[in-house]
Amino acid sequence: GIMNSFIGISKAHTTNLAVVAPGIAEALLATALGLAAAIPAVVIYNYLARSIAGCKALFANTSTEVLNLTSREIAQPTERRRAPVMPARMPAE
Repeated sequence: GIMNSFIGISKAHTTNLAVVAPGIAEALLATALGLAAAIPAVVIYNYLARSIAGCKALFANTSTEVLNLTSREIAQPTERRRAPVMPARMPAE
């Protein structure tokens, strides 16, 4: 767009509106199309980045809780741990 304006100026050896306007219009159209693509892309990216950050925080909290529960279980003295419950046997008939 702008390059076409400069090429038109160099060929015409003048800077009147008829020479410059088509290139400027082309540049403005390209800019508008670029913004129309970029703005929704940034909005979607920010939404996804926030969602992923929330999932990462949830996973971190969950893994911390699992580690805390596991370490408490391991830290208990063996006599305080519950013995596994064996199922009662039915008397043979």
